[in-house]
Amino acid sequence: MAIEIAWGWLRHQPESALSQWYQERFGAGGTRVHKIGIVALARKLLIALWHYLESGELPEDAVLKPATA
Repeated sequence: MAIEIAWGWLRHQPESALSQWYQERFGAGGTRVHKIGIVALARKLLIALWHYLESGELPEDAVLKPATA
């Protein structure tokens, strides 16, 4: 599930610091490198989301969807 969340993060938060880190580090590699990278991103993302739950601090450059009425 964490890996699926990481793929979704890349798709929906392409300007975030975590997505930029993934692209810089693993973007130019092949399929095997992408698989290794997405696991690393999933771990970093889970830590960032845990920090968000504990302190309310959003992951760097993340954009929230506006609330609807």
